Parts: sequence; C-alpha cells; structure tokens
Amino acid sequence: MPQPGPGRPHPRRPPVSPCMEEETDPMNEQGNIVEVDLEGKRIAFQTGMMARQAHGAASARIGDTVVFAAVTASRTPREGIDFFPLLVEYREKFYAAGRFPGGFFKREARPTEKEILTARATDRPIRALFPEGYRNDVQIVSTLLCADGEREADVLSINAASTALALSEIPFLGPVGAVRIGFIDGRYVLYPTHAESERSIISLLYVGTRDLPLMIEGSGREAPEDILAGAMEFAHPYVQRLIDAQLELRRLAGLPEKVLELPQAEPALLPQLRQRYQTAVREAVLIPAKRSREEALSRLHQKIADELMGEKPDVPAEGISQGFEALLKETVRSLMLDEGRRLDGRGFDELRPISAAVGILPRTHGSSLFTRGETQALATVTLGTVSDAQLMDALSGGPDEKRFMLHYNFPPYSVGEVGRIGPTGRREIGHGALAERSLQPLMPDDYAYTVRVVSEIMESNGSTSMASVCAGSLALMDAGVPLARNVAGISIGLVTAGDRY
Repeated sequence: MPQPGPGRPHPRRPPVSPCMEEETDPMNEQGNIVEVDLEGKRIAFQTGMMARQAHGAASARIGDTVVFAAVTASRTPREGIDFFPLLVEYREKFYAAGRFPGGFFKREARPTEKEILTARATDRPIRALFPEGYRNDVQIVSTLLCADGEREADVLSINAASTALALSEIPFLGPVGAVRIGFIDGRYVLYPTHAESERSIISLLYVGTRDLPLMIEGSGREAPEDILAGAMEFAHPYVQRLIDAQLELRRLAGLPEKVLELPQAEPALLPQLRQRYQTAVREAVLIPAKRSREEALSRLHQKIADELMGEKPDVPAEGISQGFEALLKETVRSLMLDEGRRLDGRGFDELRPISAAVGILPRTHGSSLFTRGETQALATVTLGTVSDAQLMDALSGGPDEKRFMLHYNFPPYSVGEVGRIGPTGRREIGHGALAERSLQPLMPDDYAYTVRVVSEIMESNGSTSMASVCAGSLALMDAGVPLARNVAGISIGLVTAGDRY
C-alpha cells in the first residue's frame, strides 16, 4: 500500500479532500447553515460552531474549499486619529491541502504575496461601508481551512468577512456579495475553476451591495469593452442572492435586525469655516505644483487653528481638523462638478506633461524612465532562465510557478519625506501585482526566458501603478521582449454629489 505523502490523501480517507469525510460532514453537525445555489455552484454560509467569543464569525464554502472569518472590535474609539483603524488579515494553512510547510521550520511564517493580495481584496470593499468618523479598532481574520484545489479562495474570504460583520453588532453598512466571472466560448461562467480560467478571456472579481457595484478587480486578454460591461451586469443578481443568504443566516442565528446609529454627517465647525475661509481654500487647491499646494494648505490650516483657538480657547483641535478636511473636500468637489476643473486647475481630459526615455542604464537588459507631471517611474528588466522562475505553494490550486513578475518599490523620497525602509509593504505588493496583470497577458506564450521587471518610483503625485505599467512596457521593448503590443495605463476616479457626477 502506498504511504501517505505530499498531495496524497491518507489511505483511509476519501480522495475528495484531506479534511472532509465521505460518510459524515462535520461542518453540518451543529450551528446554523444557509446554502444558495448559483448556476449549480452551491455556496454555504455557516455560523455558531466556531469562535463564539468573537464579535462575529462565519465560514463560507464552495465545493470542498472552506474559508473562516472572525471579526472583533474595540469597545471604545481610538483617540487622536483621523482614520478608520481597520486591520484585515488572510492566512492559508498548509493543512488545508494536506501538506506540510516547506523549509526547515515546519510551520507557517510571514504572509505570502498571495495572502497579502487576498487580504487587500477583502479590505477594499468592506472598508468603504463603515460609518464616516467611526474610530474603533476593527480586526478581521480570514483563514483558509480546507482547499480542494479547484478555485481561488479570495471570493470566499470576502463573503465570509461580510457575513461575520453582518452577524456582529459592529456598525457595518453591508452586507456585500462577491463573485468571480469568466468568459469562455462566448458565455459567462460563474466561479470558474482554474482549468476554466486558463481558457477565459477575462477574470473579474466583482463585489457589490444590493443596489450598486462596490469593487471590480481582475485582468483580461484584450477583452472587448462590451464583454467586461456585460460581466458586471451578469454578476450583480448573484451578488444580491449572496446578500440575502447572509441576512437569512443572521435571522436563523436568532439575532434581531441590525439598527445603526450613524454619527453626525457634517462637522460642527464646517458652516463657520465655509463662511470665513472658503475663498482661501479654493486659491490654495488651485496651485499647480504639489509641494507648493501642500505647503499653502498646511499654512492655511495652521492659520485657521490659531485664529479659532485665539477667539475661543476651548475649541478642540480635532474638531478644527475635521472641519478643515470637510471644507477641503467640499471645495474640490465643487471645482469638479460646478467648474469642470481638477485639483490643480486642469480640465478632466487634460494630461500632465509626459516624457519618456529608454536605455538609460548601461548594464541592465532593459531600462526606461517614464515621467508624467510630478510622477516618475524608473523601470528595469532582467532576463533569466527557467530555473529563475518564482515557485509558489498554490495551496488553493492554480500555477505552481511564475515566469513573469513585476516588483514595485515606493521609497519615502518619492514624496519628499523621511521614512523607514524595511520589508516590502502591502501597498507595494498590491501595486506591483496590478501593474503585473496589465503587462503579463501580452507576453508571448512560448517565451523561453524568465522575466523580472522592477519599477522604482522616483516621484509621486498620483497613479504610480499606471506609471509603472508605462515604464515597464518601455523597458520590456528596450530589452527586446516581443510583446504582442505595447501597453499604457491610466487611472480614473468618480466624483459625485447626489445625482451629479
């Protein structure tokens, strides 16, 4: 009889999954479960069995892949901060795939790039749905408990985190639903497997509330615009059904309908600041140069604080800062919606001055310098052999190596600041992955070399990830890599006020 080993189930266990018996399903023995059938794909949400001391806990399952999420929050707000302290973690356990961690120490260590990217994908749609001004610490921990190797687990992480928040009494303006969409042989496919994804021209992660889209992320192989728009329309009804399932799970758990007490929407000092300082704020935000504009706004902020506290010493500094930020946002929004001008005075269709150069470093295989206004990226390309490929654990399936990679570095000097330079930050990993997805589809399928692109951000005044795409495309051409087409990237934003945008 063959001995159990990596990737081989124990001979007494069924080959379906290393953590699921054929005769009984331990995940169904207790707790509350809601299942929803989406195009033959059964999604199950469960609560009440694990982590009952957390403020909210739930698991999401498709096939034999299970992701568990728990959420906790501090009892009181954190004082002296002007941001929402949300921390999202995602971890993949090797036991989920019946494997041992590699290396000398046989336990999981620091998060991999994939775990960081999944944590960021879980964070983005959820962060936007907490009330303005909420300052309690909130932590969400998602864990891959079981993996069948058929599909990515990031969608389950988002759904499990949303469910855990919906089950808690933490003020959350959700739930949200998340689906992944492919387009294969002329039709949309919900939750495609890894094998199906290889044949799909798009891979779209779509997250939405009941009424509106909240986040889209993915990649395509030069997919037409109508296919991408159609994928969003195809996805949304399934998002609504996932939301209904999460709310049903809360009802089954015996919890009342959640009632949120939203804080005051407008800072108390805003009307006074608007009357006295709106013109000065408008003049400052229209200064074209970033550093000069920031210095002018900083001086104005200090002037306002000095004048108000001189008139009324008991005015809280935090209230002044909140009022100033609200006036600043209001002024910028008014410039865009009323006058069609951006922060530095440009119109919506005006690009900053662009320049580019290639071959600027003598010994690299390829190099380029791309500058757009006050944003600048230096890109290099290194060509290697097959042995230089990046090996990956692939606990939830998919490729086990990567032969095209793009690494993004954002040093403090790029924004004129002093800062600690340590391990690669989560933002750097996220921006690098975004630029990598933009360039990789145009690499030749049969290219014999391993390719590493590195983007060093020299200056930053917006959209450094898209500058990395442009610089990376130039550097690849400089290295002689036969791209199917050259690539450019641009970022866009949406500003609204009621029905206006």
